[in-house]
Amino acid sequence: MDAVSIAAAPYFDTQALRVELTALFREHGENAPAARPFILDRLKRLIKDARDAARAGLDRDGNGRRCAEGLSLFEDELIHLIYDYTTIHIYRTDNPSDAEHMAVIATGGYGRGLLAPGSDIDLLFLLPYKQTPWGESVVEYILMLLWDLGQKVGHATRTIEQSMKLAQSDMTIRTAILDSRLILGDEGLFAELQKRFAAEVVRGTSSAFIEAKMAERDVRHKRSGESRYLVEPNIKDGKGGLRDLHTLHWLAKYLAGGGFADPFRSGVFTPHEQMTFRRCEDFLWTVRCHLHFLAGRAEERLSFDRQPALAERLKYLNRGGLKGVERFMKHYFLVAKDVGDLTTILCSSLEVQQLKRSPAIEALLDPFGWRARRQMRRTPDFRIDNGRINVVDEKVFTRDPVNLIRFFAHAEATNTLFHPTALRLIRQSLRLIDDKLRADPEANRIFLELLTAPSNPEGTLRRMNEAGVLGRFIPDFGTVVSMMQFNMYHHFTVDEHLIRTVGVVSEIERGEAAKPHPLSDRIMRDLENRRVLYVAAFLHDIAKGRPEDHSIAGARIARRLCPRLGMTAAETDLVAWLIEHHLDMSTIAQSRDLSDPKTIRDFADVVETKLRLQLLLLLTVADIRAVGPTTFNGWKGQLLRTLYAETEPFVEGRRSERGQSERIVEAQDAFRTAAKGVNPEAVEAFAKRHYTNYWLRMETRKQVEHLKLAERARTQGLNFATDFTTDNFTAVTELTVLAPNHPRLLSLFAGACAAAGANIVGAAIATTRDGFALDTFLLQREFEREEDEKRRAQRIGETIEKLLKGETWLDALMAKKREVKGIIRAFSVEPEVQIDNVSSDQFTLIEVAGLDRPGLLYEITSAISDLNLDITSAHITTFGERAVDVFYVTDLTNKKILNPARQNTIKVRLASVIEGTAQTAKV
Repeated sequence: MDAVSIAAAPYFDTQALRVELTALFREHGENAPAARPFILDRLKRLIKDARDAARAGLDRDGNGRRCAEGLSLFEDELIHLIYDYTTIHIYRTDNPSDAEHMAVIATGGYGRGLLAPGSDIDLLFLLPYKQTPWGESVVEYILMLLWDLGQKVGHATRTIEQSMKLAQSDMTIRTAILDSRLILGDEGLFAELQKRFAAEVVRGTSSAFIEAKMAERDVRHKRSGESRYLVEPNIKDGKGGLRDLHTLHWLAKYLAGGGFADPFRSGVFTPHEQMTFRRCEDFLWTVRCHLHFLAGRAEERLSFDRQPALAERLKYLNRGGLKGVERFMKHYFLVAKDVGDLTTILCSSLEVQQLKRSPAIEALLDPFGWRARRQMRRTPDFRIDNGRINVVDEKVFTRDPVNLIRFFAHAEATNTLFHPTALRLIRQSLRLIDDKLRADPEANRIFLELLTAPSNPEGTLRRMNEAGVLGRFIPDFGTVVSMMQFNMYHHFTVDEHLIRTVGVVSEIERGEAAKPHPLSDRIMRDLENRRVLYVAAFLHDIAKGRPEDHSIAGARIARRLCPRLGMTAAETDLVAWLIEHHLDMSTIAQSRDLSDPKTIRDFADVVETKLRLQLLLLLTVADIRAVGPTTFNGWKGQLLRTLYAETEPFVEGRRSERGQSERIVEAQDAFRTAAKGVNPEAVEAFAKRHYTNYWLRMETRKQVEHLKLAERARTQGLNFATDFTTDNFTAVTELTVLAPNHPRLLSLFAGACAAAGANIVGAAIATTRDGFALDTFLLQREFEREEDEKRRAQRIGETIEKLLKGETWLDALMAKKREVKGIIRAFSVEPEVQIDNVSSDQFTLIEVAGLDRPGLLYEITSAISDLNLDITSAHITTFGERAVDVFYVTDLTNKKILNPARQNTIKVRLASVIEGTAQTAKV
């Protein structure tokens, strides 16, 4: 028997099994303890066979709901079998009193008749009016058997009176009873529970229940991630997941009257929305059942290492520039979006019915609310209903399709939420967004104003996207809706990333980012053409998922779209240029030596004008910030500011030498100002120790920290000293090491970090004029508590000191750290080694890219040392699972590496390191 046929028949012949268990019991002389191991063994085999059948059925028909229903039905039969065995053979009573009977009830998810392979079993043993020794013994024996079978059981034993009191005071218990279902036992007892629950608990309490459930949902979303577009979503508790559907189910069921009626009878959802609900639920249950079977346990997070296997099981193939796993996740996010739409509609309906307090009610009481109403009176197609913007009739969008865009403009102008009637009509009218509307000058004018609005363009774009309007009006945007990029770098889907990028630009313009981005704040105040920036932010990744370079394809889209939006030819060219080059500034800042004049000259040749430089900086900051909450950090900010400052004199026509000299003087002046309070002689001595590139690349805060570290080492007579700072907000710990310089020092430092399990996400390498190295490593934070993170940094520092003193060997420390573990196994990155003698006049650049792993930087730097190359500057960057490290090197005579055979040797050796086939020299 399998999951395909469970709707018509049980998993097993219950009567035959009862006979078999009776025979086993009697075989041991009706000795319960002696029979128990054999009974358990038989039941365990039964459970395994049922799970195997369910998994085979799921693999065959791909119907997760049917699988979940089958597992629930099997559990019903199993509990019935165990109950019969217990009451017949273990605690049999020939003349039961009124109290010696019960109802065994499924609650929670199990009560809904759906059970995932790894889910808990929630049971209520309902008693008539008091507990008896017989009832207590039966419940205990059943639970012990279920636990011994490896089942996770949540249980309660209560009378109806106790159930009523607890349901009135505890929303969790109330919700569990709302989903209750009789498995076996006294039907009259269960019927009385239903009747009293509807009359004593549900009646007249809809408002309180709804408030509690929505508050509970908000807390859950905050815990699991505010966005439904996180690339590793929680399929159960995440935004747009199954629990959101459960919440809708509970609310609709509660509003249906008695709590046990058809949840859709309340009329909250239209027939089409009910179909959407079921479609979303079916998909999520299918994914969830597959996920539980893959993990072998109750796993709810769609982690990167599970996503490819799930995509394969669900038969998603590579197509149209997207990997199969990306197509699967796009489907997931589209479903999550539909769940969000249903949630919005229900919440709006409840607020209109005043069952849930509306956030717009207070706004209606203030003068702005009345001004909004007056503005609506001048608009013949829209009106304010219960504090929400609504349509005046069902023909609003048919009469004038531009109203589909105009509606969002009025919502933004009046700062009102959407009425559910309007939302439904918008979704029913999406077919009206055709080529004619897309070419309409008025529609495009309104859209461009919304995109560049000074108040809240991010919120408006997100509402347009969730309503389905944005992807229809801008079809190229529609192709990236719910599209994820299968990597560890991007935290959100492409459409969400683009909308967030616009939001960051708006945040900077409103002056709310002055502290983390002082240069961007200053530039934005005097920016000549702000709408170019907003449009570029909105379009910069719009060509993701295509076989060709998305920057080139995106620029081509911009050249076609910008004139449609009413932008001039000059603006169109500028937007296209920004999109084509939107990665340049970030790449150069993080992977090139900014003290090298040729780096700056080459970048200036690309940028050409100050306006382009300003816009590119702003776009770069917004782009990185929108990738994820911890992607941008102070180190990246300093690199971008330095690159901007070094490039600005070139594009303004000033001599680069004077510009660089000015920057050095400014940096040293800022350092001296920040170092007030430290011995002036020590400050000057420290300043003289450093080369030009130190002042150009290192932010003032770090320079002062380095000064204090050097002073501590000098006053204590130390040749070696460490310092560290931690930042919980950016999830980065900075570890700085001062030590005598030697060729393998960088390799040794990197190895010590790797041996401690520290993931290096960046590094700043500096050498002093008197032969010391002053290196700062940016480590991904591991511990939440500050004290734990500091102890880890201290252990790394102690390890480095022991290595320098020869008290330990790095090979021994690294032995257990070389294996690639965890979710990084889910990814593949083609190894690349490039040798560049063009980007610097003095040095050869070696760029190494590949799949990141513990100890990779150590292995690469060791190999470079083995090749008799001297590392002058190192630039360590990680983009999720992809490591991109650039080293400025010379041979031992301070010459570039020009010999082709020598270059080939370097490439072969470093490629073997990236692939994990090289042997590392003992350090």
